[in-house]
Amino acid sequence: MLHVALLVVAVGCLAAAPLFLYPIFLMKLLCFALFACAFNLLLGYTGLLSFGHATFFGGAAYFTAHAMKTWGVTPEAGILIGVAGAALLGLVVGFFAIRRQGIYFAMITLALGQMFYFFCLQATFTHGEDGIQSVPRGHLFGLIDLNRPTSMYYFVLVVFLIGMAIIWRFVNSPFGMILKSIRENEQRAISLGYSVGSYKLGAFVMSAALTGLAGGLKALVFQFATLTDVGWQMSGEVILMTLLGGIGTMIGPVVGAGLVVTLQNYLATSDFPVTIVTGIVFMACVLLFRRGIVGEFYASRLGRKLGF
Repeated sequence: MLHVALLVVAVGCLAAAPLFLYPIFLMKLLCFALFACAFNLLLGYTGLLSFGHATFFGGAAYFTAHAMKTWGVTPEAGILIGVAGAALLGLVVGFFAIRRQGIYFAMITLALGQMFYFFCLQATFTHGEDGIQSVPRGHLFGLIDLNRPTSMYYFVLVVFLIGMAIIWRFVNSPFGMILKSIRENEQRAISLGYSVGSYKLGAFVMSAALTGLAGGLKALVFQFATLTDVGWQMSGEVILMTLLGGIGTMIGPVVGAGLVVTLQNYLATSDFPVTIVTGIVFMACVLLFRRGIVGEFYASRLGRKLGF
């Protein structure tokens, strides 16, 4: 009951947030929170560290932006195209990457991610370094004008909540239990007769698809897609968000994304270099919160008493 009450309060706060905070900032936070949670599905629950997840985030942003601007599709169709494209990319990258483990897996995802970056740099439909600009938001289901900031925010919020519900269901399903067993002891899972490669590939594609959902939303929120979305720095940023919040927790990546996006937003107009401040925060969290902010709270006496 306590968890349900906290969930209701959190959703209520998110629903009322536009009354107190800038909607664009809130939408950016939700997009990156969903991105971090999708990445955590792979790292936190399957034990696979990907250095190329920007491929799916930026790829979906490009697919959605191109479909919306060139083909004139509706917003929901554009996002679905982005998700499908990201899932296809995840299938291709995952097919090669899951054949290796540990640092070799990470390096394969990084290499393939850089290959996709240079593809986006040269491809005609991405417009190279200029990116795809002035992406129309359109009307949701032909009725709701997403050019209104309030309507766009609540659309992003609903999609974020749907994405989180999918992740929660995926993690707490029998499939998710097997992924956790693979994370803890892969050889034991193999000895029990599970096709570990298939489960890893399934988790990779699901993570890529949900990452694509975040990327497609981001393209609609900011109305552009650029090379920044597919760069290795974006992959490093989502790793940072997940580690700060706490890997292997549902809410941890959301907290980590909120911390990083808030620092970027409020330090952008100051004299403090954002990267240095973010690095200092990361160092402090590594030294003081080895499990991440939320992970340490769950492991604390208060967290255990509350049933986390």
